[in-house]
Amino acid sequence: MNILQINAQETKGGAAVAANRLHQGLLAHGTSSEFLVGEIQINGPATAEFPRRLWLEKRIDSITFPLGLNYLGCVGSFDLPMHPSFAWADIINFHNLHGGFFNYLALPFITRKKPSVWTLHDMWAITGHCSYSFGCERWRTGCGKCPQLSGYPPIPRDATKWEFRLKDFAYNHSNIVVVTPSKWLFDLANNSILNKFLIHHIPYGIDTGTYRPLNTETCREEFGIPSGKKVLLFSAESLSDLRKGGDLVIKAVESLPRFILDDCVLLTFGSANVSLPAGVDLPIINLGFLSSDKLKAAAYSSADIFLFPTRADNLPLVLMESLACGTPMVAADTGGVSDLVRNGETGFLHIAGDYMDLSRKIADLLLNDKGREEMSQNCRRIAVREYTLEKQANRYINIYNELL
Repeated sequence: MNILQINAQETKGGAAVAANRLHQGLLAHGTSSEFLVGEIQINGPATAEFPRRLWLEKRIDSITFPLGLNYLGCVGSFDLPMHPSFAWADIINFHNLHGGFFNYLALPFITRKKPSVWTLHDMWAITGHCSYSFGCERWRTGCGKCPQLSGYPPIPRDATKWEFRLKDFAYNHSNIVVVTPSKWLFDLANNSILNKFLIHHIPYGIDTGTYRPLNTETCREEFGIPSGKKVLLFSAESLSDLRKGGDLVIKAVESLPRFILDDCVLLTFGSANVSLPAGVDLPIINLGFLSSDKLKAAAYSSADIFLFPTRADNLPLVLMESLACGTPMVAADTGGVSDLVRNGETGFLHIAGDYMDLSRKIADLLLNDKGREEMSQNCRRIAVREYTLEKQANRYINIYNELL
């Protein structure tokens, strides 16, 4: 059985990492899997780039994008059935189709030729343009009068009603099985224009051999973390990305009682260089971008708590990594977060967008050494029981077999 994974990127972003982990899980199972991506990268897992006709696409986009319609210029999508990887594949597994490489109007043409699975990584498939609606319910009734045109992927003009209708038209003529990683997205999909398809819930998988609890003191020595401190960990790709809530971390830490703050260190990894307001005396250790899974596992193992105050998310991979490393979490109660952060069992949920509630939950967990240890053991046990790559691969293979 040959599976062709299709995604916008091959290593950059959560969807790319998730798709690659599925790819690796299938290979470990003995199932042939290849990657076809919109943008190929050096030393990535991709076999080839998605077919494009850039000269024509630019001309079409110059007309359709000002009208508020994304990706209609990607006419290369209709060439996919002529690609050697398509001929090789028994099953097509789509992932993120937004990102400027794929025309969703090609779905009927493609899915009539090969059995197809579509793994959703956000809400884009069910909305008139956005990847997260942030509480807006217009996608339930057809979009239009969009309150967030600048939300990713941005549009210069409100054509959300028309994009919604075009997607619905494409889906009505397509043959797809949908997979959602979180229970939250499963419920949304079943109440959306995708409810005409069979929808499965299959969580992401993670390599629990690489992401595992390591010796805390050894890891802290490696990163130069002072001994005897409580370590708060935050992954910061961009503090300007309001969706991820970096601004809330800064405010929450600033609001901690002095006697707790004096005993803490803030550990960060990612592209952003985190800094605190003047007068907030808290040591910060920035590890920078960590490309190695082993180094990320060491970062999680160094921490007492992992912080994730996202404003909207599906099934965050960083929470799954923290879970597998046995690091309790304090995260926002939104989207699919509660699948992983089980309140009082693997960490605490805070009210989304409320930095004072985040601060209170951080303090409660830091002051409860016994509770943190119990949560740490719960985290690891749940990761091994529910989220291994093998379990994920087996669930997908069952779907592939049914399609064939």
